[in-house]
Amino acid sequence: MSILYNLISKKELKKRIFSETEPRLTLSFYKYFSIENTQEYRDEFYKNFNKYNVLGRIYIATEGINAQISIPKKNYFLLKNFLYNFNLELKNLRINKSLNNEKSFWFLSVKVREKIVQDGIKQDFFNPKNVGTYIKSKTVNSMLSDKKIIFIDMRNSYEYAIGHFENAIEIKSLTFREQLKKLIPLMKYAKNKKIVMYCTGGIRCEKASAWMRFNGFKHIYHIKGGIIGYVHDARKNGLPVLFKGKNFVFDNRMGEKISDEIISFCKQCNQLSDTYVNCKYNSCHLLFIQCEKCSINFKNCCSSNCMEKI
Repeated sequence: MSILYNLISKKELKKRIFSETEPRLTLSFYKYFSIENTQEYRDEFYKNFNKYNVLGRIYIATEGINAQISIPKKNYFLLKNFLYNFNLELKNLRINKSLNNEKSFWFLSVKVREKIVQDGIKQDFFNPKNVGTYIKSKTVNSMLSDKKIIFIDMRNSYEYAIGHFENAIEIKSLTFREQLKKLIPLMKYAKNKKIVMYCTGGIRCEKASAWMRFNGFKHIYHIKGGIIGYVHDARKNGLPVLFKGKNFVFDNRMGEKISDEIISFCKQCNQLSDTYVNCKYNSCHLLFIQCEKCSINFKNCCSSNCMEKI
């Protein structure tokens, strides 16, 4: 019987991936659809992903699948073929390629969860498939120039800090669940206005757009493939990329540079910076923005207090 979980220490796996020279792709994909036997689904995914040397995290729930992964470039089409043929719902699944291919993951984790995105929604009759209208880069750019159209950023505040569309509304929060709770009361004045929602790869704004429609909002749009999809589509079609700053990502890279503009500031000296780090003092491990000068002065810590404790 196959061992369907990792047995090697993460420290050793990290060492291996950073010594690896084989080119890799960082990918993400998701799909909302009904899965009955989530454990069986999970085991099949682990077995096949492990075979293709996939690294990253995959969440499986009765509502669907959500994945952020890294794979050797040579295995990309093998993985794609597996996904497209594994289940009819995954046929022609949209797979987002990252904007850069720096080292992102070093171990494989496939987990069964209650939901693929924790949203706090309790209503049994809420339909996550009743989504807003998908739009691509040409329409996005056109709508950005119309001041009557509202753009809402469906990411956490620390993601918004280093990059966003100009004048996009930030729903201040640290989790998607917290954000959805605030969303409807905050936007009730705009029930009949045109609203565009976006997030990193599309999974959060897709569910948020369905939640808005469920709550009576009339004209809801969301960007196909999220920020990543928008940038790829704009570049492919020779259109200006209007996203400013960096796109935050939940892996070792912590960000993908999209424009040359830096719109955020170092927590310690308040100079322009868009580099996220975790405080080196493990008992703190705070995620914060730190410039190169302060990383030297504070020895990669968030404060003098943490620096003294190391």
